[in-house]
Amino acid sequence: MISVAAIRMQQFGVQFYQASLSANDIDKLVRFEVLSYGEQAQPVRGGRKKIAPPSKVNWDLLERRIASSEKAYQRQIIRRKIDELVQYYEQCRQARDLPSIPGAVIISCDEPLKFEPAEPDSSLGILKVPEREGILRAIDGQHRLLALHADIDRFGDQRFTVPAIIFDRLPEDHVVQMFVTINAKHTRLNASHLVSLSGRQLYRDENLAAAHDIVRALNDREDSPLFGEIKLLGVGSGRVAQAPLAQELKKLFATESFGAGRKGDTFREEAKKFFVNYYKQVAQVFGAAWNGRKYSIKSATALRAFIRVAPDVVRRLDQEHADRTDFRAIGRVIAPWGRRIGDLRFESEGAWKRSGTTTDSLTKELRLALQYPEGAAV
Repeated sequence: MISVAAIRMQQFGVQFYQASLSANDIDKLVRFEVLSYGEQAQPVRGGRKKIAPPSKVNWDLLERRIASSEKAYQRQIIRRKIDELVQYYEQCRQARDLPSIPGAVIISCDEPLKFEPAEPDSSLGILKVPEREGILRAIDGQHRLLALHADIDRFGDQRFTVPAIIFDRLPEDHVVQMFVTINAKHTRLNASHLVSLSGRQLYRDENLAAAHDIVRALNDREDSPLFGEIKLLGVGSGRVAQAPLAQELKKLFATESFGAGRKGDTFREEAKKFFVNYYKQVAQVFGAAWNGRKYSIKSATALRAFIRVAPDVVRRLDQEHADRTDFRAIGRVIAPWGRRIGDLRFESEGAWKRSGTTTDSLTKELRLALQYPEGAAV
């Protein structure tokens, strides 16, 4: 184990650490990898062929350190960027007036981390990282760390530490989401890289893969009421966030009544068709709210509630011996929502705000309206 001083941090229920790693620790523990676009792909991109200025980087050695995989998410390495960083590091070393890596790199550990607080309940303490080569992978800062690797032999005995944000076994889909959110706008990832990242091959969990397919169908199909409105992987012009929908669908598919035991292409295709038709009917039942500007029906809270009540809708369809994907049958089942709930329930500055609407509270209302379609007392 490598022991380093660290601060334990927490944001929205997610725990991570801010630590200081030595250059040698970084060089040993971090593995470098790029997304493979095919057998002929190169892990390092050099741009157009032209007479290049002399480089201080040993590219033969550096390229051997970079793995290429269809399961990776990092873009191809840009030679020019590495060269510029190495030159900058050398200037900093000679001038001694600026740090070369002042900002934290973001990395994820593949194995469990152990944190020992300095005092009970203290956020300060010692973080213990398993000492295994390649156990860490960069989410943000891979070029900076590669330049450090290329230049480390020139550091000699000088003390050099790198600030790092370290996550403990961050889930694969969260790693991709964070990487794209950080890089898509500021470093202008190319479109084909984004398409590759949004592919199902990165989602090892079958339920999350199915959820991803449905979110894509809702956003990409022209007959979907959410066509072009979902911000896939944190980018795009849409107003609806992808992550809350995907996580809610993932949990739904883990339930016995909806997804468990129904894996495979047939199930995913049926589920995509159901949810497109389901939201089309929701858009009709609450037409004024869906098409209006001052309503919260397309918020993550409301859209998640509709997903949570989907098993109740499917149960009614099964009781009626109707096809789960039948557009008209879905409409018959959810018709009571129009009478019992209505458009005004979603008015942002009205009932929505007054009742302090949450996903749980709206789910309960939708479920009761299905159970008591004529408004019977409960």
